[in-house]
Amino acid sequence: MAKTLTPRRVVVTGLGMVTPVGIGTEESWDALIAGKSGAAELTLVDHKDFPVHIGCEVKDFDETRWIDKREARRLDRFTHFAIACSDMAVKDAGLDLSALNLERCGVVYASGIGGIRSIEEQLLRYAEKGPSRISPFTIPLLMVNCGSGSIAIRFGFKGVNYAPVTACASASHALGLALRHIQWGEADVMISGGSEAGIGILGLGGFSNMKALSTRNDDPLHASRPFDKDRDGFVMGEGAGAVVLEELEHAKARGATIYAEFLGYGMTDDAHHITAPLETGEGGARALKIALEDAGITPDQVDYINAHGTSTPYNDASETAAIKEAFGEEAARKVSISSTKGSTGHLLGAAGGVEFGIAAMAIKHNLIPQTINYTTPDPVCDLDYTPNAPKKREIRYAMSSSLGFGGHNCTLCIGRYDG
Repeated sequence: MAKTLTPRRVVVTGLGMVTPVGIGTEESWDALIAGKSGAAELTLVDHKDFPVHIGCEVKDFDETRWIDKREARRLDRFTHFAIACSDMAVKDAGLDLSALNLERCGVVYASGIGGIRSIEEQLLRYAEKGPSRISPFTIPLLMVNCGSGSIAIRFGFKGVNYAPVTACASASHALGLALRHIQWGEADVMISGGSEAGIGILGLGGFSNMKALSTRNDDPLHASRPFDKDRDGFVMGEGAGAVVLEELEHAKARGATIYAEFLGYGMTDDAHHITAPLETGEGGARALKIALEDAGITPDQVDYINAHGTSTPYNDASETAAIKEAFGEEAARKVSISSTKGSTGHLLGAAGGVEFGIAAMAIKHNLIPQTINYTTPDPVCDLDYTPNAPKKREIRYAMSSSLGFGGHNCTLCIGRYDG
């Protein structure tokens, strides 16, 4: 099929999630609606000498449910997550692989830091036992694109395949780019999203020493508190989200169940600071505006925003300013906003993949997930963050925003599909 200059319509037909509050989309969604937190004392790293002792780990994950035990040893935990949630998404979509043109099926699947735990492990091997004990599988273990490549191998997808890296905006960029490949006629089916498993000595040490993490070690369940006045940093998490995207007619021809239509996205950069967002939110506001324009809708039509909402002082204030700038005061005060990072912690490069899926589930259920741990209003964060209880609301259009170190901003827009 030749490329098209008229954008084709793209729909969401499958979701998969591995999160600190559940393994599976429905389990994760139910936990979010119930207001559960995935935070607890860390078990994946010896944290006694670190200033931070808490995180949001994925519990009871057994990679051998999806991967042969021998093969699993050759892959990093972030790739285990990627394979697991993509398998969930493909099954959820009901894809019959034998009926697909696999050369028109692709993968754009991200990670912010890839196999960082494998890097740690191999360096420790070298330090303790010398260079001969470095694993011959080290390179595929650490490659950021091992997730995207492994997904393609698993399903035989022979089309476009790569792994964008934009820190905590990685998965959202992956989804936006996957959208474009289908719109432009380069693919009919795409698996997209992101995976992260960075809880280790480097991840924990780096983020804690830059004062980005919450130090509420004695109260982990209430440590991640997006938009709350007493927020003191994010809680480091891990997990993955995968989405099956299809060209509309392709999905309809096989009778697929459609969660939502993927309408557009916007991406910008602050060009300001490698880690700090602009206080004015100007870059995030432009990403929101571009996404709205790309989707062909206006701010007053948006019912829900799944915000980046990390629970850091700078991010939440900047993002609030961005929404006000992009939407205008009136529309900004009418839209329902929430940050599900209160429950999941910050999944870094995987965040956008999970949160896009949450936005799709919100449309499916006409239900706004809550922002937990919101107890003290902040005068600079004065919008409707859906505090502490989910809200029933008809959702026609939803947005999901991700912001990453490097000044990266990415906003995705989806809408209800009515046929």
